[in-house]
Amino acid sequence: MALVLLPGLSHLIEDISEEKKLPPQVVESALREALLKGYERYRRTLYLGISEDPFEQDYFNNFDVALDLEEEGYRVLASKVIVEEVESEDHQIALAEVMQVAEDAHTGDTVVLDVTPEKEDFGRMAAATTKQVLAQKLREQQRRMIQEEFADLDDPVLTARVIRFERQSVIMAVSSGLSRPEVEAELPRRDQLPNDNYRANATFKVFLKEVSEVPRKGPQLFVSRVNAGLIVYLFENEVPEIQEGSVRIVAVAREANPPSRSVGPRTKVAVDSIEREVDPVGACIGARGSRIQQVVNELRGEKIDVIRWSPDPAQYITNALSPARVRAIRLVDPEGHHAHVLVSSDQLSLAIGREGQNVRLAARLTGWKIDIKDVETYDQKREDEVISELIACRQKEEALEFEAETRLIAEQATRAHEDARLRELFPIDGSITDENILSSISPDVNSMDNQDLLQNTSSDINVINEE
Repeated sequence: MALVLLPGLSHLIEDISEEKKLPPQVVESALREALLKGYERYRRTLYLGISEDPFEQDYFNNFDVALDLEEEGYRVLASKVIVEEVESEDHQIALAEVMQVAEDAHTGDTVVLDVTPEKEDFGRMAAATTKQVLAQKLREQQRRMIQEEFADLDDPVLTARVIRFERQSVIMAVSSGLSRPEVEAELPRRDQLPNDNYRANATFKVFLKEVSEVPRKGPQLFVSRVNAGLIVYLFENEVPEIQEGSVRIVAVAREANPPSRSVGPRTKVAVDSIEREVDPVGACIGARGSRIQQVVNELRGEKIDVIRWSPDPAQYITNALSPARVRAIRLVDPEGHHAHVLVSSDQLSLAIGREGQNVRLAARLTGWKIDIKDVETYDQKREDEVISELIACRQKEEALEFEAETRLIAEQATRAHEDARLRELFPIDGSITDENILSSISPDVNSMDNQDLLQNTSSDINVINEE
């Protein structure tokens, strides 16, 4: 059949490519898929009101669309198998018919035939399906490129602008770099700071938390204001010594959303110096607190404690409990990372912090279980007895875990040995693979989704570019 003309096809592809920031080849592929879905819809409409739809889900897998950019049109092609007796006209063709034009044809060969319908027969519903599927495919390609673009970012911290609000989430516009278009990212409620004022067009520094696949939406960007990585980034940008490598951030413990409103956000940062003459804490705080104040301002007043890291656990725990003054540290169970911290009665509440926030952050920062004890009422003998029981329980649990892991490894080795023996006794045909099995039982998701793409009616595909 004749080529179905699409005037301005080349310009249409170029315009869509430029507007959507997609390669022309990607736009062409999306257009071919959309036209094929439009042809499928055209064939199905022929049976509307007459009989049930006779086409199965993968019925049109042997059909394809060829674009002709020079003549600005397209053709629908069908691959058919040569047979003696035709059972399906869409998938087979009679040998006698083919031999009229190719005398050397044989049964089992495949021929490609032009099955393009007339433009007038294509129908408004088929054109509307083509239009809608094209828009959907372009969106999918955009999301896929976004996923690839942001997944490989060296710097996970972005400048974001508030666009709108959806339920409890803030939708923000972010960009991966200069001259790159802005894309939408979601800031969920759990990743928002309580002191932030998210108003329209307000800008914030956000941490790119993840680029994940969301059902029915494709790749989505999720950003965070509570991630500890944001703290590291802000200090790296404010402290030249960190950029140069003479000061390093060893650990960060952050509680950006405390369990109670009476407790504000707080962070503890452990820093160390590579060079002896450099004071890591002083470098991070800056003259009169100028450097740390910039970080605090960006985090809308969040309290930040910068402490010095130490290879000595007792000294590290002492520093982490700042600003409380510690009288003594007892590492009661070094293997289990359990320590007793002895403080005077007037420092007890300061060491624990409001609702336990200070000791909780210190424990996260150091990786030790910390018990704050009043030095005046501390009974070492009784505490040692309690700790001995705890150590015994811990060792018993570790022994049980080790036994379970050993048993699991032995069972896995036995199963692997049995599988290898069965494969020797009953070899499997090499053509049967896991991929073949999976593909035979997996539904054609794209086809299922595309069945729902029947809404607006239009016969002009060119209006896609206007959307």
